[in-house]
Amino acid sequence: MALLDIRQRVGWLFMTVIVAHLILISAQVSSHRGVPLLEEAIFGAVSEVQRVATGGIGEARGAWHNYLNLRQISRENDELRQRLSQLEVALQRERALAGQTRLLQELLDFKKETPLSTTPATVIASGASPDFRTMTLDKGSSEGLAADMAVIAPAGIVGRVILPTARAAKVQLIIDRNAAAAGLVERTRAQGVVVGTGSDRMRFEYVPGTADVKTGDRVVTSGMDGIYPKGFVIGQIESIERTAGEFSAVLIRPSVNLSALEAVLVVTSASEVPKADRIAAERTKPATARPE
Repeated sequence: MALLDIRQRVGWLFMTVIVAHLILISAQVSSHRGVPLLEEAIFGAVSEVQRVATGGIGEARGAWHNYLNLRQISRENDELRQRLSQLEVALQRERALAGQTRLLQELLDFKKETPLSTTPATVIASGASPDFRTMTLDKGSSEGLAADMAVIAPAGIVGRVILPTARAAKVQLIIDRNAAAAGLVERTRAQGVVVGTGSDRMRFEYVPGTADVKTGDRVVTSGMDGIYPKGFVIGQIESIERTAGEFSAVLIRPSVNLSALEAVLVVTSASEVPKADRIAAERTKPATARPE
């Protein structure tokens, strides 16, 4: 073991001497460019290390800058998304205001064209029960509203006030099963009574069997019920059924989209109807129960 150890030491010493000798020779021998070989080798090795190190640092610096740029872009995207959401909300608000303004302008124009004393009101609620088709207005007795005042819209009649309070009023819609209005066919002046069914259609009852009534005819108020002013549109005849020469079923589609109302006019002036006509209308008018 000692002999082997001595041989290894001699071998390492020999290798060291040879390497040192080569280094000395390289330091003395010059290349064709006049630079010592040792210096050129050392410069090449060091420059390669520097090149690798510089490249790694450059890549790391580029990756860091890219990361910072991505963070900045991400923040900008978030800000843009928030701004877009805010703009979309503002646009929806502007559209709603534009729609409301258009509706109020139509109501104002209708009010100017109507030779009646009216009070504008906004719909704030609708009846939840299908048995009683009602809606609630934001005006009440403090604004002059009273029971049995007609409620109208630019497209036609809506219903009548049945329960006014100081600051609100409940309105019975014309399609309510307990609602009725004296009507006549605009084309032929044939008269009858429009009765609600509780659904989105109404019946035209007490029409003489000899009357000239056709599908598509428009039915308007006759004014003889003492509630609805004369000449306002109720709806259009949608279907007609005859039995033994008599009208067994005449269905009317309301002219007003009652499920989409936002604002209405309440007629505060009583319609002037001759007393004899009111008595005749009451004799032909079906009994109506006022919903509680």
